[in-house]
Amino acid sequence: MSASATEVSTANPSDLTPNPFRWRALVVIALAQLMVVLDGSIVNIALPSIQTDLSISDTDRQWVVTAYTLAFGSLLLLGGRIADYAGRKRMFVVGLIGFAIASALGGLAPNAGTLFASRGLQGLFAAMLAPAALSLISVTFTDMKERARAFGVYGAIAGGGAAIGLILGGVLTEYANWRWCLLVNVPIAVVAVILALLFVLESRNTGRARYDIPGAITVTAGLFSLVFGITQAESAGWGSATTIGFLALAAGLLVAFVLIQARTATPMLPLRIVKNRVCGGAYLAAFFVGTAGLSFFLFLSYFLQLVLKLTPLQSGLSFLPFSAGVVVSATVASRLLPRFGPRFVTFTGFIMMSGAMLGFAQLTPTSAYASAVLPYMIVASLGFGLIFVPLSSTALFGVANNDSGIASATLNTSQQIGGTIGIAVLNTIAASVTTTYLTDHSLARPTPDALIAGFSTAFQVSSAILVGMGVVWLFILGRGADAMRSSTQMDAAPTASMPTKTVKSEIG
Repeated sequence: MSASATEVSTANPSDLTPNPFRWRALVVIALAQLMVVLDGSIVNIALPSIQTDLSISDTDRQWVVTAYTLAFGSLLLLGGRIADYAGRKRMFVVGLIGFAIASALGGLAPNAGTLFASRGLQGLFAAMLAPAALSLISVTFTDMKERARAFGVYGAIAGGGAAIGLILGGVLTEYANWRWCLLVNVPIAVVAVILALLFVLESRNTGRARYDIPGAITVTAGLFSLVFGITQAESAGWGSATTIGFLALAAGLLVAFVLIQARTATPMLPLRIVKNRVCGGAYLAAFFVGTAGLSFFLFLSYFLQLVLKLTPLQSGLSFLPFSAGVVVSATVASRLLPRFGPRFVTFTGFIMMSGAMLGFAQLTPTSAYASAVLPYMIVASLGFGLIFVPLSSTALFGVANNDSGIASATLNTSQQIGGTIGIAVLNTIAASVTTTYLTDHSLARPTPDALIAGFSTAFQVSSAILVGMGVVWLFILGRGADAMRSSTQMDAAPTASMPTKTVKSEIG
């Protein structure tokens, strides 16, 4: 890449001349984010084919999914801090290239071990790519209204990507081969790299690169132990020595991480970000959206395939309305946010998603997709868009540009870890209820009634969590947070603690 650079130093990013290619840059960022989100779900429908083709045991098949989420969730914070110091565009491009290589390795994997390793590498490079993508939006769009629209696009991609992954996984598995669920990333990444070199501007923390090595080790190991312990609970049980041991180790490491961050001069996660009332509320909300709001993909997939007897492709296509609803809702949210602020827009989204979960809890073996699933899926999608767009914006509100990478990584980490915990906990609850139903009715194998008994309980718990978080959100933000709807305050907020910023324009 040739560097024809123009450097501008300013204490206020709103004084910078807007990137003339900012909307093209948004397309690149959105494309990369879609690729990352897709890979969290695209292999789910292909899993039976993968298991048969590579002779993976029932015990080990979870690693096709878990290897990705483990690496992604545990390395996000480190990836965000590296992006802040090494350069957000640079890490964005490195993440894309690495993700493409890992995807090709997985698509050509001759055995299970190679596939598991490639999925872990995908998660590692996604952890570099995702926080860089979100922080690039923040530093690229300095006008509040434009930033809101940009976050609307990002929210639509992040919200609908999981459903799109299910659809694409079904199509590729049924009409091509499961390997294309991974190989499809290669051409997408190549195009994204070329466009990123042309249209994305570089930005970085101008201070000397000092990495908090003790903090990086403790938080990465702590999050890995937490996620691994949760996944073990699904098979070994919550009371097993393995589960308890890893969860206890995670608690100790994460406490050590907080203590290190409070005492070190160059923390990886400055506690001022978490203590920021608005940002802290966004991270907490993202955690519970992941916990209760995303696990419904799992239970609805089971319902559609095991109860309604749909094929993998039909099941994937059944989620298409969710993707469309999130796109519409994210667009609406980006327009509502500057006018009304995040407080009640997000609360409305929580209530809508909670209501949708209650609707899913009423499913029966004779329920029809059109009348019993589709309406609540649309409500859930509209609610998700109203939640995610404000969260993407509030997670960076009042954060110095130097900290935008780690702030966005914290948001991603919160949702990723929340989703992992939610799936493990709610799946355990559903399985326990189904087992009890089978015992009470002297049944030898799961029946539609037994399965739905478990699903319904999980949906009820999800609904309660979402409405509870909605109420907490109102109190956390308070009236002061609605000042975000003022463009003057929005643009000026980060400047209070923002040091001089250097933006380097590199056109390939």
